[in-house]
Amino acid sequence: MPDLSAVLSDLHAESESLDALVAPLSEADWDRQTPAEGWTIAYQIAHLAWTDDTSIKAVTDPEAFAEVVEWATRMPDTFVDSATETLASSQAPSLLLQSWRTLRAELAEALAGVPDGTKLPWFGPPMSATSMATARLMETWAHGQDVADALGVVRPPTDRLRHVAHIGVRTRDFAYAVHGEPAPDAPFRVELAAPSGEQWAWGPDDAVQRVSGPAHDFCLLVVQRRHRDDLALVAEGPDADHWLDIAQAFAGPPGTGRQKGQFA
Repeated sequence: MPDLSAVLSDLHAESESLDALVAPLSEADWDRQTPAEGWTIAYQIAHLAWTDDTSIKAVTDPEAFAEVVEWATRMPDTFVDSATETLASSQAPSLLLQSWRTLRAELAEALAGVPDGTKLPWFGPPMSATSMATARLMETWAHGQDVADALGVVRPPTDRLRHVAHIGVRTRDFAYAVHGEPAPDAPFRVELAAPSGEQWAWGPDDAVQRVSGPAHDFCLLVVQRRHRDDLALVAEGPDADHWLDIAQAFAGPPGTGRQKGQFA
């Protein structure tokens, strides 16, 4: 796990990359539909802004965060969509973009001040500041992919994807749990080729169950932005093969993913 300052630096860079995509858009372009059903580009940015704001509450005001959690428990399947729609429909694109800029900067500052060893409350298990920053980077990259797909833009992958891949590996057992399945007892080996050419690896070298391929493809899979059949990932062993069918790095119920050949 990298240190907090490194993750915050990469989170800033990932946010700036997405910002550069949406800043020049016309108001009409903000209404473009993305591959996430019912979500426009405005919804994607609103979701990031709302989650950053909620994260700030978790860091700085636990009572205010507890109120958000209580509200969310009243509509567990729809609170994300509801919060996103409310924010996206209440602000013009220029104000929405400025809100996201302000909130992500405030969150970075708040996380940088969290004492070592502190666990922050969240909708799932409490997490460290580094884990929260890593999760924000994953979401920013994933929702940025939706925006890029809506605009027909191909984003060059960067080694910031290591953070996304790390979460993808760490959430193996979670993916089984949300599908109501027991996770395998044996550890997996994951070997990925980074955009820079470096090799990233997790798990014991002698593991029987193995996954390998481009890191970019693995990250697209675990955030469910591409269908498995459209990616160059190789599974060795039946358990590893099944994992690639259900892998999910984000919280919540099983996602629907993308259709085969949707972005061919």
